[in-house]
Amino acid sequence: MSSFFDDSPTNLAEFSVSELSGSIKRTIETAFDRVRVRGEVSGYRGPHSSGHAYFSLKDDKARIDAVIWKGTFSRLKVRPEEGMEVIATGKITTFPGSSKYQIVIESLEPAGVGALMALLEERRRKLAAEGLFDAASKKPLPFMPMVIGVVTSPTGAVIRDILHRISDRFPVHVVVWPVKVQGEGSGDEVARAIEGFNALTPEGGIARPDVLIVARGGGSLEDLWSFNDEAVVRAAAASRIPLISAVGHETDWTLIDHAADIRAPTPTGAAEMAVPVKAELEAQIAGLAARLQGAVSRQMQNRQQGVRSLVRALPSLDQLLALPRRRFDEAATGLGRGLERTAIAKRRTLEQAAARLRPDMLGARIVQQRQFIAERLNRAERIVERLVLAGRSRVGAADAVFRAFPNRLRNQTGREREKVLALFARADTAVATALAHRRLAVAAQDRVLQSLSYRNVLKRGYAVIRDGDERLLARASLVAPGQVLSIEFVDGRITATAGEGAEPPAPVAPPSSRKRPAKAGKAPPDQGSLF
Repeated sequence: MSSFFDDSPTNLAEFSVSELSGSIKRTIETAFDRVRVRGEVSGYRGPHSSGHAYFSLKDDKARIDAVIWKGTFSRLKVRPEEGMEVIATGKITTFPGSSKYQIVIESLEPAGVGALMALLEERRRKLAAEGLFDAASKKPLPFMPMVIGVVTSPTGAVIRDILHRISDRFPVHVVVWPVKVQGEGSGDEVARAIEGFNALTPEGGIARPDVLIVARGGGSLEDLWSFNDEAVVRAAAASRIPLISAVGHETDWTLIDHAADIRAPTPTGAAEMAVPVKAELEAQIAGLAARLQGAVSRQMQNRQQGVRSLVRALPSLDQLLALPRRRFDEAATGLGRGLERTAIAKRRTLEQAAARLRPDMLGARIVQQRQFIAERLNRAERIVERLVLAGRSRVGAADAVFRAFPNRLRNQTGREREKVLALFARADTAVATALAHRRLAVAAQDRVLQSLSYRNVLKRGYAVIRDGDERLLARASLVAPGQVLSIEFVDGRITATAGEGAEPPAPVAPPSSRKRPAKAGKAPPDQGSLF
């Protein structure tokens, strides 16, 4: 049995890698020096800076790289476009540096719309018919969002561009939902991210975004196919948060661009749409503040000018005070007459009240007050006597009880007896004080009675005239000739008879002008009211 590592020579030729790659290249170019290939243009981004164009041709099962050299590209009648199905004529060659093969296109002609583009167009018409792309359902972006949600890959350059642009324009809080943006299951992840952001609540631990950005860098139609997924489009259309689509470059269009509230040409453009420029806002606020200050100054000047105009239109102080001064003078003139009328009215009221104050009424009231005071004094004396008797009874009973106690209680009995005697003394003092107060009150009432008594009037030379029935005669017309009269002076009464032909007396002259007293036997002059 031979060894596993057999070093025996063989008939196989030995090639280097370069020789093998060159041999393959010559073989392929010889076998496929001129071919016609039908396929869909994919990954076309226009000519390179060198003038060459690089893209791919594909169908539903395979893909081949393609290149059009600069000289050939300028002579083409039909230029390639993304998704266009074409028939390319050229030769197959390889690139030894990476062991890849490609077709070098020499001519190009259209062959119809590609399969992917046809599928995409059919899906677009279906979703548009459901109203997912209606402009009326688009939501406006908030002017100054506080939180921005970004759905993209966390490792690509897109998220760095967005964060850098937001930081430069207006720094706000950014929440990133990491997803795959290409490959199997990427569409479902993007749809779940959009739905997840909408499911956040203000009370949760993660801030709910005010605006969403769905972003991805550029790529071929196949690379961006996840954003043509029906689940992604429906999630974008159903989002209650305003959504910005920033998928690919400006020339790339996907179905999420139609469903989003607004489409940005690039991820950086989406960041610019999401937030304003802070410096511009500050400048605008400063300008508005300056305008406001100027407007306030102008308004104040206008108001001051208006006030000056109003001041000039106001009447002078003399004009304003003329009418009040005239009213004051008229009131001052009528004040004297008013005082005179008031004095007359008060005098009449006093005379009416004095007419009702008859001596008999005053005497009856004094008698009632004296009786009331006497009754109160009698009641007070009886109450004091009863209190004294009751106290003496209680003292006697207590003394009888104390006599029966042993000697050890005699000192306490003596103290209690002293208290009782002190109470007796206080009671006597209180009774004496109460009687003194009552006497003072009676004396005060008596002084009032004396001041109101008509006898004080009699002391000034007046007299009271009564008839035989003791009725007061205040008028001469009430006296009949020959009537017996009782005349009361201050020191007593006399009896007189009215003479014949009595006439009403003449007005009484002052004492200095009287020549002689009235003759005896004639009726005294009318005394009038005593008050």
